[in-house]
Amino acid sequence: MGDWISAVPSFLVAVLVLILPGAAVIAAGWGVRSPQRLLLAPAISVTLAAAASTIAHFVGLRWNLLPLALLTLVVVGIGLLLRRGTGADPAPTGPRTVLTAGLALVATAAITTVMFARAFGSPDNIAQRFDNIVHLNAIALAVHNGDASGFQIGATSDIGFYPNGWHAITTLVVELTGASIPVAVNGANLAFVSVLWPASIMALVGALFAQRRTAYITAAALSAGFGAFPALFFNWGVLYPNLVGYAMVPAALSTVVTALDDRGRPALTRALLLVALLAGGVFLGHPNAFLALLAFAAASVIGILSVRAFEARTRASVIGVGVAVVGFGLVMAVVWSIFRTGAEHSGWAPWQNLAQSAGEGLLASPRGFTPTIVAVVLLAAGAVAVARRPRWIPVLAVFGVAVVLFMVVSGLRIDSPVRQALTNPWYNDANRLAALLPLAAIPVATLGALAIVDVARGWATRWSFPRWARRTASAVAILVVFSVVLGPNVRIALSQVHEAYAYTDDALILSGDEHALLERLDDETPDDALIIGSPRTGTSLALALADREVTQRHVFGSPSPELLFLNTHLRDIDTDPAVCSTVDRLGIDYVLDFGRRDVIDDPNGATAYDGIQDLVPSAHLVLVDSQGPEARLFRIEGC
Repeated sequence: MGDWISAVPSFLVAVLVLILPGAAVIAAGWGVRSPQRLLLAPAISVTLAAAASTIAHFVGLRWNLLPLALLTLVVVGIGLLLRRGTGADPAPTGPRTVLTAGLALVATAAITTVMFARAFGSPDNIAQRFDNIVHLNAIALAVHNGDASGFQIGATSDIGFYPNGWHAITTLVVELTGASIPVAVNGANLAFVSVLWPASIMALVGALFAQRRTAYITAAALSAGFGAFPALFFNWGVLYPNLVGYAMVPAALSTVVTALDDRGRPALTRALLLVALLAGGVFLGHPNAFLALLAFAAASVIGILSVRAFEARTRASVIGVGVAVVGFGLVMAVVWSIFRTGAEHSGWAPWQNLAQSAGEGLLASPRGFTPTIVAVVLLAAGAVAVARRPRWIPVLAVFGVAVVLFMVVSGLRIDSPVRQALTNPWYNDANRLAALLPLAAIPVATLGALAIVDVARGWATRWSFPRWARRTASAVAILVVFSVVLGPNVRIALSQVHEAYAYTDDALILSGDEHALLERLDDETPDDALIIGSPRTGTSLALALADREVTQRHVFGSPSPELLFLNTHLRDIDTDPAVCSTVDRLGIDYVLDFGRRDVIDDPNGATAYDGIQDLVPSAHLVLVDSQGPEARLFRIEGC
């Protein structure tokens, strides 16, 4: 772990960027007495960073702290104006709630940071997964151009716009610390999983359960206890933008829950503006996360209004439920149709049958992850609590939505119309919907913990347990719930992350030899060199890891006809004059040849790059450096 000292500045900068802007907004608009509101700060900060970087793109400002500070000041001013008509939030009724929530967040942040740092292995390691090519290169281009807007991030893979929440924060970390891109990425990711995610889920349980201290402690512990989120997104994809978007969903959902209790135009206006702010932030994290938020909000709002209608038994309350059902139904139908994906992107097959998917979903243990007993017991206790007190149905309804979506995508046949209708916007990718299970399961498990604590307190009062016994029992209970971090569910997922982050001979992107060669490019090539190589073999990471421009920054880009010609014919440079003339027109100086093993592990796809793979030195291809059997750097001469 000593190597991680180099990543401390990146981690601390990311933490401060996640906390300070959002905390300023909450302090201005709602005061600082409610921990539930303060826990929204990291999600608000991501929203501000994503929006500020996009605004900076349009007004010509370089992306750094200045645009973020300016937008934060604007939103703080709006918060102060809104607060004049509503006042600050009251302090929670329970004693020491703020302290308890703060200590719970610090404890889980420390534990999660260590867990994921060990999984990453070294601060210089990268995830050896397909999507990481474009994400690392997007950060490199954002730093070079001073632009982390969604337009700039999209340009990395030749699309018009890409959600930029993760990229805006991570680019800022590179700018402020001067760290290498891998170190900055790992430092920022540690902050996302240890601060943004637990704070967000704690904000949700605070809204659902009247800011009870037990709820904060339980949610903080459970945030580090499931393998499906956030660990899965460091192995599958990797899906860094989805990670940030999903991590913000509970915080955004909490604002929907609290808005239902606001009365009066000023308070309701402030509440709805906060909902809109965080919903927009979730979208800028990733549209998949926005879809999840919409589905969860529908279940929560309809559930809450239905419970209130059952209790009130008035015509107005029943009409309110009907309006909510119709309204959400129409909105979701439109949104689902807008975000449908094409057949080339949504062909992921189901994993299992429907019964198996139901079991994995209900236990929040997809991909064959072994369930952790403590989490299972708390989930079961939460279900019993709902059966005994139907007013908690909305909590279970959100979990039900997550389970159903997972069952549909992982358990129905690939050509099922239901599957196409419901999960196509997630690319019919069961991993993306598996990751939603912990988001919805933790509130149910927290309800179970509250039910158990209430029963235990009743027994303690009835039998007049002494204070020392109660305190001992509380300490043991806290240790038990935090023991989920040692459970098999998350340990299996983290072991897979560790494998994904290793430089090995059979790594999907870069072997140890290839990584070592890239590290020497700074000494062996000029700053303005342009390098050609197969993006499928990791050569395009010369941009992110060595600050050298490459001809293709991602596998699925839009190469020019000239580049396509070179990809298949560069090896003929000594016999085909057209090759040299094309090299001259494009200004290419070097070739990186990392053999034929590629990130997709598809030999057929590698044929599109036969002209720049397995090359041999010649009059025009001068071998500059090599390491191991496949990693080679050639200089093009004589053209």
